[in-house]
Amino acid sequence: MTLPPTEPVVLFWYRRDLRLHDNAGLYHALRSGQPVLPVFIFDQTILETLDDRNDRRVNFIYQTIQALQEAFTKLGTSLIVRAGKPLEVYRKLLNELPIRAVYTNYDYEVYAKERDQAVADLLRENGVAFHAYKDQTLFDRDEILTGNGSPYTVFTPYSRRWLDKLNHVYLQSYPTEAYVRNFLTINPQPIPTLEALGFQPSKASFPAKTVADRLLAHYKESRDFPAQPGTSELGIHLRFGTISIRELARQAHQQSATFLNELIWRDFYFQVLDHFPHVEKRAFRPAYDHIRWRNHEGEFQRWCEGQTGYPIVDAGMRQLNETGWMHNRVRMITASFLCKHLLIDWRWGEAYFARKLRDYDLAANNGGWQWAAGSGTDAAPYFRVFNPTLQAQKFDPQSDYIRRWVPEFQSLSYPQPMVDHPMARNRAIEVYKKGLAAAQ
Repeated sequence: MTLPPTEPVVLFWYRRDLRLHDNAGLYHALRSGQPVLPVFIFDQTILETLDDRNDRRVNFIYQTIQALQEAFTKLGTSLIVRAGKPLEVYRKLLNELPIRAVYTNYDYEVYAKERDQAVADLLRENGVAFHAYKDQTLFDRDEILTGNGSPYTVFTPYSRRWLDKLNHVYLQSYPTEAYVRNFLTINPQPIPTLEALGFQPSKASFPAKTVADRLLAHYKESRDFPAQPGTSELGIHLRFGTISIRELARQAHQQSATFLNELIWRDFYFQVLDHFPHVEKRAFRPAYDHIRWRNHEGEFQRWCEGQTGYPIVDAGMRQLNETGWMHNRVRMITASFLCKHLLIDWRWGEAYFARKLRDYDLAANNGGWQWAAGSGTDAAPYFRVFNPTLQAQKFDPQSDYIRRWVPEFQSLSYPQPMVDHPMARNRAIEVYKKGLAAAQ
């Protein structure tokens, strides 16, 4: 790529915001007064942690990048796609381009914040400004605080404050389309192949990035029943920003308070991770780090493979392994089973979901696992232990979901339950009591 050295440019750095429409950082870049070049980096630091060469998420990102490139080509510009560690990539870009500034959107994970700080420092050392904006949440950082100015650690009062503060300003879209003439005019630039990135194409299909009015109309009644198509499955689109959180929230605000509440949970977990970064590795409530987990590797493997002898648990794990997705109610059931019935460290389960979920998001995944383990904000009390059999009777009464994923569940070939529920419940309560007492 060669550009006139006398023509300064600004870069827009794509990460978790892979769309042209209603993109905060891109909007501000386009209004900066300088020609804009969009950039995406396949971050080698992240790719090196993935052990599946057909990783669904990498395939989803790659397909999305290809679609973005087609859109940019029609606008007479190009997405610049690089692979490597972001700091090294930016060192090269500084040598190649007359960069005036870099625009992007916030990320809230510990690694992402450290990465952004390192890149911002490098840019400033070279006289290049770094600008970041809120885009993947409705409210973030210090926008929703308690009366004494501290972050909320309980969801219900947070959600009340969130709803009180919500108005049309926060739901307004950024009109990026009005400024597309400000992209730099260049020929399409090549995109590295998946194989060059160390991955192979996957045959995985992905859900549509729209939510039907009919689904929202019945969301409250149907969302807990895994055999029904009662959830949006939009997680992967929210994770990678192929849809706008503002547009989705506008739709939910008009049509489903229950669906909107799920988006509030999403914001809540982001702000917990942002304000309490220790949750990435440790319990939100430090006392819960004193629990003596059994961590039996053979039992963990049976859980991973969906061979626990509890059909609703096994159905969820098999759905996850085959599709990269699991119904949210079943995520709670499987997580509770691992932590409470088997007394296996929630971090083991969190890491397994992180490897398998196509919609994996650290904030939500961590929040959900710590809820199940009892160690997080708004956590299920340690003495609350889901009964998988009763959960199945309540939420899959005809066993339609179980039959789909565990067709042999009524046959002699299906394993007996690997642990007795009353015994496991009593054992979990006793172990938790001892661990919390040791923390005193």
